[in-house]
Amino acid sequence: MLTFSALVAGSFALGGLMANEIAPTAFTALRFVLASVLMAVAALATTGLPRATFAAPWRYLLLGGLYVVYFVTMFEGLKTAPPVSAAAVFTLTPVMAGAFGWLLLRQTTTPRMVLALTIGAVGALWVIFRADWAAFRAFQIGRGEWIFFWGCIAHALYPALMRKLSRGEPAAAFTFGVVSAGALLLLVVAWPEIRATDWAALPGIVWITLAYVTVFATAGTFLLVRIAALRLPSAKVMAYTYLTPSWVILWEIALGNGAPPLLILVGIAMTVLALLLLLRDDG
Repeated sequence: MLTFSALVAGSFALGGLMANEIAPTAFTALRFVLASVLMAVAALATTGLPRATFAAPWRYLLLGGLYVVYFVTMFEGLKTAPPVSAAAVFTLTPVMAGAFGWLLLRQTTTPRMVLALTIGAVGALWVIFRADWAAFRAFQIGRGEWIFFWGCIAHALYPALMRKLSRGEPAAAFTFGVVSAGALLLLVVAWPEIRATDWAALPGIVWITLAYVTVFATAGTFLLVRIAALRLPSAKVMAYTYLTPSWVILWEIALGNGAPPLLILVGIAMTVLALLLLLRDDG
């Protein structure tokens, strides 16, 4: 999940650069198709695709649909919402994941987990707003943030529902089923946007982002969440997203956007403390 949070941060950084260059549904459809091919190769090269993997295929449609909603609303939201604001909305997912974990799996949230989630949320917001109280007060919920909020609900529901629907399939094979179902849904829903897109005229940043999100932020994160969700409570799985703003800072530095104020280290320390509390809690 540490790797997951770093990969997700890259999606925010690159997604903000290309969100207005292509329809979110068309872009997400292509990334899911490519990711399904990638996961098929990975599955065949490791555990294979046992027939039992494809039992009850409606499970994959449901889970794939959740991720489709998340990714489409993310890029749609980034059309008008700054990446910083979108990241602020994203920090709501751990708390929502804990609620879904209780509803679907009766996973309990201990006092230590509540404390850790609270510390992590405050630390993440501290990093997001660059330790600037004026920036925090100026934050307003706009149309893009509201759109992405619904995607975050879908994202928070995924770990608990995936764990409930899992039947012990190999991780790569199960991930292939989810990604392929998502690709199928998008090809049906987004076909008009796919046909209307002038693919040859797209700028290079679109293809760079596509390559990144296909390999790392789609196939990679699906696989990582699958592995983690079978070993950790849903709230713990999503709690690692509190580290995403810290990773975003590193992405911004790498992209030449400058280093943040030193006070941001306080927020980073708080997110690390939150994770240490969660890792020590076996509840």
